[in-house]
Amino acid sequence: MSLASVAAADRFVDLAGLLESCEVDGFHADFLSWGHYRPEYWRNYWHTHSFHEVCLAYSGEGRFNSGSVQYDVAPGSLFLARPGDVHEIESSHSAPLGIAFWGFTFRPAASGIRAGEAPTLPSADRRPATPHHPGDNRRAVAPDLPGWWSGLTRPDGPVISSRGGAIPSLISALAAEAAAPVAGYGTALGALGATLVLETARAFALDEDLAVEPVRRDRGPLVVEAMQRHLRDNLSRPITVRDVAAAAHLSERHAERLFTQQTGASIMSTLRRLRLELAAQLLLDPTLTITDVAHACGYSDVRPFSTAFRRKYGRTPGNHRRAGGTEFI
Repeated sequence: MSLASVAAADRFVDLAGLLESCEVDGFHADFLSWGHYRPEYWRNYWHTHSFHEVCLAYSGEGRFNSGSVQYDVAPGSLFLARPGDVHEIESSHSAPLGIAFWGFTFRPAASGIRAGEAPTLPSADRRPATPHHPGDNRRAVAPDLPGWWSGLTRPDGPVISSRGGAIPSLISALAAEAAAPVAGYGTALGALGATLVLETARAFALDEDLAVEPVRRDRGPLVVEAMQRHLRDNLSRPITVRDVAAAAHLSERHAERLFTQQTGASIMSTLRRLRLELAAQLLLDPTLTITDVAHACGYSDVRPFSTAFRRKYGRTPGNHRRAGGTEFI
């Protein structure tokens, strides 16, 4: 999404009172300010904050003075004042500077709060906390170690960046959500806010702080799992290898080879097994006729169903039902 979307995101300021805090990967952030300046001449004189303040220039030109260093800013520039940094910003007279800005505290989450838990939301839209799942950095927080957070925790790190990444899209999405809140807005804002904090830190982190071990993915098991899911979801319908391969976006030959390599069985033999395992369960429901069970398991007629069932379980569907299925359940 372009910087033009940030220019139109003047409702960014409406996040005040809607998005107050969030947890992100073992850190806690309290949002203290949201702002959007139209492109006209302005200047805020030398000052400092007790929190992080970040600005994204979406149009015009200006200066960001941080300590004794002066930086020229232009559309796409991100500039950061860390807590205690004395700084000032001045727009150009001839090409007025337009910015969106946000301010937040940033610290390791309190003891007992885990990375990945739900953000703090307004009481009107609270939701249960999401479960914790292990991730690349979801461990005991060590802010003095390198990581994505270094862009905020390094006192000597960069204060200007052109690595906006997803930040323009996040600003636009946050402004849109704040402009017209609907059910679920707290959850949406919390997720977007946490991502904004993460992307902000990444923008000012050193390359070496962002480096991780190469992520190696074997797509084979995932693709086979998707094919197995397609089989289970369609047991009552006619299914061919072509259908399963198409669901996985593979050729029939590749799908069959991959499926057999991963499971040790062919697609069609797995389909037959799943259908008969389902049948063994459904036959225990006295409200269903044997014909109903056959149809629910993809058999158009009782005779081939009974033959296949007896071949697998050594007795007829009727005998299985009368015995209560105790040998198999």
